[in-house]
Amino acid sequence: MTNHSIASEGGCICGHVRYQVSSDPLIVHCCHCRGCQKNSGTAFALNALFEADRVTLLSGEVEEITVPTPSGTGQDITRCAKCKIAVWSNYNMGGLRENIRFIRVGTLDDPDQMPPDVHIYTCSKQPWVRLPENDRRAETFYEISETWSPEALARLAIIETSAGIKIS
Repeated sequence: MTNHSIASEGGCICGHVRYQVSSDPLIVHCCHCRGCQKNSGTAFALNALFEADRVTLLSGEVEEITVPTPSGTGQDITRCAKCKIAVWSNYNMGGLRENIRFIRVGTLDDPDQMPPDVHIYTCSKQPWVRLPENDRRAETFYEISETWSPEALARLAIIETSAGIKIS
């Protein structure tokens, strides 16, 4: 996994919403699925996964909307109440919806610090997108136990225990 900065801030385009993440991400996904293409309006979505309690809203008001996903479980998108920019999402992820936030990497003040650790759903990647030769990738999803770092797996185990759910 990539070496990321420990604490980062970000926000929406109008500056009303500001947030902080207080750790490295669990993992950074570059998702090429058709759902992410539709929701982002572009070729892929780049999301850094964090424990929900490590994401702090510093200022502004947000609103949450639920949109459909190909899996049928939906995704909760948190947006700035003024400019409507999506700052993070919560996916079902095996029942951990309330426990993990998918921060939109492009909303970070320094998005360059969180390149993807893995490209997922490359089966539906746009044919003109060229992935770096050495980047990790999966046709659909991946085995968490084989892809996440030992540190991230330990953090996930804590989340699973507190939620009473085992996904890894």
